Amino acid sequence: MPRFRNPRKWALIWGSLGVIWIAIVWLTGRLLPAESTLTSLMDRNLAPSWAHPFGTDWLGRDMFMRTLKGLATSIQVGLLAACGGGFIALVLGLAAASGKTADRVISWIIDLFLSVPHLVSLVMLAFVFGGGLPGVALAIALTHWPNLARIVRAEMIQLRSAEYIHISHRLGHSRIRIALQHMLPHLIPQLFVGVLLIFPHAILHEAAITFLGLGLSAQQPAIGIILSESMRYLSAGMWWLAFFPGLPLLLVVRAFDVLGGSLKTLKGTGSSREVG
Repeated sequence: MPRFRNPRKWALIWGSLGVIWIAIVWLTGRLLPAESTLTSLMDRNLAPSWAHPFGTDWLGRDMFMRTLKGLATSIQVGLLAACGGGFIALVLGLAAASGKTADRVISWIIDLFLSVPHLVSLVMLAFVFGGGLPGVALAIALTHWPNLARIVRAEMIQLRSAEYIHISHRLGHSRIRIALQHMLPHLIPQLFVGVLLIFPHAILHEAAITFLGLGLSAQQPAIGIILSESMRYLSAGMWWLAFFPGLPLLLVVRAFDVLGGSLKTLKGTGSSREVG
């Protein structure tokens, strides 16, 4: 079929749609006034309607407004965590190229972190850092770097055997200069895609630990808090308190996943054209 003959075109389309959706959600949530999530005891436990598309909760707060603000908070946490994890992966990947001893040590560290169950280490670190937005972002960053670090390390090992790297060594350039000047530019596209693919995991894990009470504070309109609070009212028939906040969260996560996959496709097609 024609639509499969140009994967680059469809990657651009889906990637653009993902960026637009994420930007709309984030900007809308950030620009909403604080008064939009105030309590209104006269409007408690209202079912979804034109006035309140996602209904209201037991304090009369508009769930549509709370969901948008919660998604903006989740995107912010995901951004901080993904960039932090990407930075750790980059530093360790560059260090792995400095020598065989450093490579063995870094490989051991990566295997050690990968051997620990993801959610267990995340809960422990979130508890140690005391929760809150900085603590949650730091905990997620410290648990979401190993897979990307392994990819960066593999790229560094491949680049280390390139002819121009050997020429730089013979010219007397230091290993740090070679890593920063010759290897780092080749890693930027791969690192950028990897950071984007960390986003959906970071957002979902932020919601998970917040749902468990170890993440963001109850005063912040986070999706995890909204879902945790809604569990007490599902038996009373107020299904909208969990369904409507959860659905946009999945759509945002899916948008990041599509964006990362689209960039990966564009990078792959671009590389094949260069080879051709």
